[in-house]
Amino acid sequence: MADTKNQHRRHGLIQYANGKSLEEINGTVEVPHGKGFFRTLFAYSGPGALVAVGYMDPGNWSTSITGGQSFQYTLMTTILISSLIAMLLQYMAAKLGIVSQMDLAQAIRARTGKALGIILWIMTEFAIMATDIAEVIGAAIALNLLFHIPLVPSVFITVLDVLVLLLLTKIGFRKIEAIVAALICVILFVFAYQVALSHPNWGGVFLGLVPTQKAIAQSPVVGGISPLSGSLGIIGATVMPHNLYLHSAISQTRKLDHSKVEDIRQTVRFTAWDSNIQLTLAFFVNALLLIMGVAVFKYGAVKDSSFFGLYDALNNTSMLSNPLLIAVAKSGALSTLFAIALLASGQNSTITGTLTGQVIMEGFVHMKMPLWARRLVTRLISVIPVLMCVAMTGRETVIQQHTALNMLMENSQVFLAFALPFSMLPLLLMTNSEAEMGEFKNSAWVKVCGWISVIGLTFLNLYNLPATYEGFGLWKKGTSDFLAWLTIIVILVLLAWTCYEIVRGDRRMAAEHHKHSWEKGGVDEAAEAAKEAAENQK
Repeated sequence: MADTKNQHRRHGLIQYANGKSLEEINGTVEVPHGKGFFRTLFAYSGPGALVAVGYMDPGNWSTSITGGQSFQYTLMTTILISSLIAMLLQYMAAKLGIVSQMDLAQAIRARTGKALGIILWIMTEFAIMATDIAEVIGAAIALNLLFHIPLVPSVFITVLDVLVLLLLTKIGFRKIEAIVAALICVILFVFAYQVALSHPNWGGVFLGLVPTQKAIAQSPVVGGISPLSGSLGIIGATVMPHNLYLHSAISQTRKLDHSKVEDIRQTVRFTAWDSNIQLTLAFFVNALLLIMGVAVFKYGAVKDSSFFGLYDALNNTSMLSNPLLIAVAKSGALSTLFAIALLASGQNSTITGTLTGQVIMEGFVHMKMPLWARRLVTRLISVIPVLMCVAMTGRETVIQQHTALNMLMENSQVFLAFALPFSMLPLLLMTNSEAEMGEFKNSAWVKVCGWISVIGLTFLNLYNLPATYEGFGLWKKGTSDFLAWLTIIVILVLLAWTCYEIVRGDRRMAAEHHKHSWEKGGVDEAAEAAKEAAENQK
């Protein structure tokens, strides 16, 4: 009977898991030692691409293009700063995984109690589902635009991407990395081509990279948004919590000997190179999106910033900025390339979202599901609000339907504001810890930049909550503000609880480490004394 129970435990759909992070691919990719820089970098390249996908998913598109349409190149500096913060946070996440041999979810759970672990798991699951809603909308609209499939069937077709995932799990992790990198190149090419045709003002582009107070000003208000709300939208769509969990897990896919410090140093170094290169590409994609808003379309021409509206604008020669763009637009190439890039972005996010879901489920609550089942459950849940939105706006005008879908995508991102501090703050505390990281703990400049980034992003996300709640349009202003401030208080209380348990858990682990070292030292001294006594007897 016991054997039967254990067999069921091993082969059931939901299983107990408390081993290595993403055990099936952990330490499976061979890397060279003592070889040239570029050959070694190639072996470590790949995880950064999976992470970079989250920084150019469909949720980023409308915020960047609308920011360009409304404020020209002013918000280029916001894209640059948020990309630099992303590089810093992803570096710390990857380093935590490599050095501690735990992903971020496992490391947090090792220091916190079961109750807090479940709360953090649920919160992060909502954040993943929020990003999945953006992917459903993006992929469904892309299918509608490319193949003229009605929206409702298109939404259901997106569920079938689980079959793509099943195929990918059979071909090996290295090939998955290559496919994701190829799709990123497709997205980059599409927007680079469209921007090149538009002949932007490159002087204005580079001037926009210089930080000024204009990027966070509350006026002018264009199309219902100010530069400040535009900047907050870009930051919220750029730095996302699930990427930190993902990177801390997939950074462990490279094979190394943890007993050799030099192996760890090499892995940390080349993983950082990989991450920064791929996130630089993500920065260029987001910058190109903003430049599109400025240079491809005439100023203020795009009234409908939804994916439908942007697709139509790329077909509408009266909205485009120069004769060359107009000539290409007549062939339908601009709009078709846009839809292809949208579909590629959605499929990329499918892969990374599923892996992240598995990481947080295993790390926080020690449960494991097959990747296809995990994807199917998440996608089906994410499909429900999209179908409800389509059904509720079925009798309204086309523009109203498009606007409703766009609002659903933007409002779903509010869960990212909830979850982001609960990944950033523990990550910073743990990578600052000498007990956990040893010689790989954060240097002084990383600590300073880390604290500025974490406090700044947390403040901006919470600061924007009242406006976000008002944007839902469900309550009066007084009720919206009350609910927003209640949410802020709950988040701050939970953050204080999380920090307390992280710090207490870190001290406990430091004491255990010290005790282990002392006992080991005592054993070594005893062995040395016994050896010396034996020599004296001889």
